This record gives sequence, structure tokens and C-alpha cells, in this order.
Amino acid sequence: MLNAANEVAVAAFLAGQVKFTDISAIVARTLENYAPAAPETLDAVLAVDAEARARATQMLEPA
Repeated sequence: MLNAANEVAVAAFLAGQVKFTDISAIVARTLENYAPAAPETLDAVLAVDAEARARATQMLEPA
């Protein structure tokens, strides 16, 4: 989750969508609002990664 959210936030920064200081806030909000059960399979890990990326990406969209 942490890595997925960070990758989304850094990509947004590099694309000029957010400020550098927004990266940590996006990651923190993603972690605060999403607490899945510990994944036990590779498919479950990939699902958590995809969900974290989707949630972080939603934070980039204007309200």
C-alpha cells in the first residue's frame, strides 16, 4: 500500500499535478483510509496494490 500510493503521488508530482509537499499527505491519507486484511496470496497482494493506487489516484482528482 505504501509503495503503491507513493508511486502514484510521485508520478503526479513529476507530471506537475501536485506539489512536492503533497506527496506525503497523499500517501498518509491512502494509508489512513484503507486497511485491508493481510494478503496471503500473490493475487491478494496485487489486488491490494491496485486498490491503493486507485485510492491515491482519486485524491488527485478535483473535488
